[in-house]
Amino acid sequence: MIVAASTACIPDSTPYEVFDRLADLEFMNVEISVSKDGIITPKDISDRFDFYVQVCRSLRRVSLASIFYEVDPLAPDYFDNFKVLCDFAKAIKVVVMTVRSSVVGTPYNEEVERLRELVRFAIGNGVLVGLLTESGRLTETPSTVGSICKSVKGLGVTLDPSHYIYNHTKPVDYDMILDQVCHVRLRDTTPTQFQVRIGQGVLEFNRLVIQLNKVNYRRALCIDLAELPNIDPMSELRKMRLLVESLL
Repeated sequence: MIVAASTACIPDSTPYEVFDRLADLEFMNVEISVSKDGIITPKDISDRFDFYVQVCRSLRRVSLASIFYEVDPLAPDYFDNFKVLCDFAKAIKVVVMTVRSSVVGTPYNEEVERLRELVRFAIGNGVLVGLLTESGRLTETPSTVGSICKSVKGLGVTLDPSHYIYNHTKPVDYDMILDQVCHVRLRDTTPTQFQVRIGQGVLEFNRLVIQLNKVNYRRALCIDLAELPNIDPMSELRKMRLLVESLL
């Protein structure tokens, strides 16, 4: 397993400097977050495709672990932008791309067909699609995640354990989907707070690593920290990196 950090962890950066800032924190691997209001947007990639490919190919201090297409499936031009990102991933040699599932209430068969279309196109570009586990969406229960993966051949799971802790009286058991996991996103969490300072939550990082080792998981453990009030975000990122690295 490798430790990575999301570009979304440093929202006040520019696309030119975010990779260097994460490298300064001694991260060797990075997830590129592509979102409507983020450092890098789908429009950026579409309009300046060759530029971003060159930026990523010229990186020397970090390697690229994954892409997170952090856009709601109902967004305009969703599939067109997804195709561009698949081309982008192929050009910069990134294998895993995370996507979000549809909101709760979306017909199951409709979601399956949508994901089949995404996976069909992605496979042609050598990209593995990971479906994010997320509260308020169809992936909020592990049983539904497992069912969707069985229905969509070639679909993986991007596991975010925080969504199975926050707003639950006790953590939800997600053992049944561990063998489908192709990417992991991490922060510390409690049942009442989605993100807390490192060490103040209930996420059992050591147990998670042991579980992933049992299914021969060898990809990224990606740190995804939002800024907390009155807390130095750079210090939190360093502490989280050291914690996760100590478990490997």
